[in-house]
Amino acid sequence: MDQARHELEELAADVSRLRVGFVNVYFVGQPQSNGAPWALVDAGLPMGAAPILDIAADRFGPESRPAAIVLTHGHYDHVGALEPLLAVWDVPVFAHSLELPFLTGRGDYPPPDPTVGRGPMSRLSPAFPERGIDLGPRVRTLPEALPGMPGWRWLHTPGHSPGHVSLFRDSDRLLIAGDAVTTTRQESVFAATVQKQELNGPPRYFTIDWEQARRSVETLATLEPTVIASGHGQPIRDGSAAADLHALASDFDQRAKPRHGRYVHMPAVTDETGVIALPPAPRSSGVRWGMLTGVAAGAFAGTWLYRRFGNGKKLE
Repeated sequence: MDQARHELEELAADVSRLRVGFVNVYFVGQPQSNGAPWALVDAGLPMGAAPILDIAADRFGPESRPAAIVLTHGHYDHVGALEPLLAVWDVPVFAHSLELPFLTGRGDYPPPDPTVGRGPMSRLSPAFPERGIDLGPRVRTLPEALPGMPGWRWLHTPGHSPGHVSLFRDSDRLLIAGDAVTTTRQESVFAATVQKQELNGPPRYFTIDWEQARRSVETLATLEPTVIASGHGQPIRDGSAAADLHALASDFDQRAKPRHGRYVHMPAVTDETGVIALPPAPRSSGVRWGMLTGVAAGAFAGTWLYRRFGNGKKLE
């Protein structure tokens, strides 16, 4: 298999990044390790199932399967390939307990907010699904020791979603941040497409608690990471990772938090049963504009993603 065709990037001897459209998934484990356990972090978009399976077979062996799929959170662009992957791999999926309502069919995420800034991806967000999925008994609460990821630990980094987690390895200070931070400006179609590198806060249109999001970035800054690998964008590993993260934490309200938006001054309230309370929805005119723009942007983005990553093939 031609791994370069799938844009696989090595971050460490046992950690690699696969970009699927505008989102990243991570393979954690020693390649060709004769059956040693490994893990997949997040599952990306539906179109990612085929390359994920190809890379796993090439990297770990044709009969290999992960010890677990570990989710940073359950938004649609991080769980999209789960169904076809689990049809091949009978493995557990692990997530924080506060994500389980959205992964067991009990509820849907709070709606995205198209009013946070002028970026096309924000305007497109009403077209993004917030519906939960039902993984049944396959999804389990994250244990203290991550299966297939010895030496790693997880940290609860909520704000973008209620049970969002980030993953950190103390031995080399490698951080898989999920969407607690991004390394591109995800609200921009151009930046998300070309992967222009810059450290930013979480994607604004799906972030439901900005105070928690700020505290999560402050928590990650205390780790002093040498590598920041996020759910969106290219990893930062040029020696500036820790300094960049401290700067973002210090200037979070100016650099990351939008001035206006549904969840900016009043967060969504959730617990282990799902959503309890939501702030008022944006004005209807703004929602209509967001939906109309979203349809147009979605048509463009869908066409580009299909041509770039779909290869004209239907996933089986």
